[in-house]
Amino acid sequence: MSDRIPVRNPNEIAKLRRAGEVSARILMDLMPIVRPGITTKEIDNYAAELFRREKCGNAFLGYGGYPGQLCISVNEEIVHGIGGARVLREGDIVSLDTGAIVDGWYGDNAMTLPVGRCSEEALRLLAVTEEALFRGIAEAKQGNSLLEVCGAIEDYVRPFGFGIVRDYVGHGVGRHLHEEPQIPNYRPSYHLPRLKRGMILAIEPMITLGSFRVRVLDDEWTAVTADGSLAAHFEHTVAVGSHGGDILTERPRIALPEQLGITL
Repeated sequence: MSDRIPVRNPNEIAKLRRAGEVSARILMDLMPIVRPGITTKEIDNYAAELFRREKCGNAFLGYGGYPGQLCISVNEEIVHGIGGARVLREGDIVSLDTGAIVDGWYGDNAMTLPVGRCSEEALRLLAVTEEALFRGIAEAKQGNSLLEVCGAIEDYVRPFGFGIVRDYVGHGVGRHLHEEPQIPNYRPSYHLPRLKRGMILAIEPMITLGSFRVRVLDDEWTAVTADGSLAAHFEHTVAVGSHGGDILTERPRIALPEQLGITL
């Protein structure tokens, strides 16, 4: 598998960083409009404005027939939610996932936001999922096995008793939205490659308050928890480095326990 994973040179990584910066900026610019009373379609429409402003391509719109500007997943929705008539309510959580294309290079990132005042349980889920992402990023270093990235995420999440989604995983990204390798958020039983400096990884823990099991809605896109429990999703695109992942979709953290007013 490692022979099929692209290794990018510094010039290519600089181009990927530009795409990542745009994708992260769009994601952050969406934050202020996430509030009780807004519909997910209104969020999608605003994202369209942001993509036009940035003069970049949209990695998701039309991908495999996907109809949205970004993925908007509320509460029990894990990933690939489509903007529509659903109204955000006080206490909801909503995951936003954006992908930008700049000069043929892709940036991909996601985060989950509280809508107004949320339960402590929901806020704990957000904090744990974001921290799990950074535990994985810390292991994205030259010479490590990809298994160490996956294991760092699993080892952090398991003690909290949360579910780790298995049906959807992280992936490589570069000239295409999805490249090798696949990146589970748990230790799989199969072999995983050793990491080389310049490999590009989209690491994205998807964590639930209940079961890891998933079902897909009739729209054939939206993945939800089978038991209806809340789900959170955080993602960064990173370049494998000497001492850990170099984040190409850099943005401020939003779910540190002290930011959310909770303790873990």
